[in-house]
Amino acid sequence: MSKVLVFAGSNSKASINKQLATYASSLLKNTEIEVLDLNDFPLPIYGIDTENEFGVPKNARRFVSLIEGADGIVLSLAEHNGSYAAVFKNIFDWMSRIEAKVWRNKPMLLLSTSPGVRGGSGVFASAKMAYPYQGGNIVGEFSLPSFFDNFRDGKVTNGELNEILKSEVLKLDRAL
Repeated sequence: MSKVLVFAGSNSKASINKQLATYASSLLKNTEIEVLDLNDFPLPIYGIDTENEFGVPKNARRFVSLIEGADGIVLSLAEHNGSYAAVFKNIFDWMSRIEAKVWRNKPMLLLSTSPGVRGGSGVFASAKMAYPYQGGNIVGEFSLPSFFDNFRDGKVTNGELNEILKSEVLKLDRAL
């Protein structure tokens, strides 16, 4: 049985991206799912002086260890001002100090959503461009626009969008 890590690039307790990632992972077959919360990995703000003085924090190493032990990743990115949420960027920066190929070439379903019609398209495009250089093996991708119009009761309610998501999840299923 494959093991998939599921998380959002957000620390919001009501993260819409975590809701989307969790739903998408529920569509995987014969897979052990581990949903992570970035709040469980508190880290100091990354800076070279902090790293030189204290080294790489245990929580960054723990997060990297979880990625190493997984067969795949479902990641839904929150967009803040057209880019990554600060909490995600911070953990990503710390992880990259351990290994530049952060994603370890694990098959990845890359997601994003937002309350707006663009569905987090700025951060989504940035990740799609950069992650292959950082060990990201993006096998499926999906951006959900207008989250509050298209997601209710733990699932995508727009039939057409839900079918698109299912086909992207299937790509991850096949890659595991």
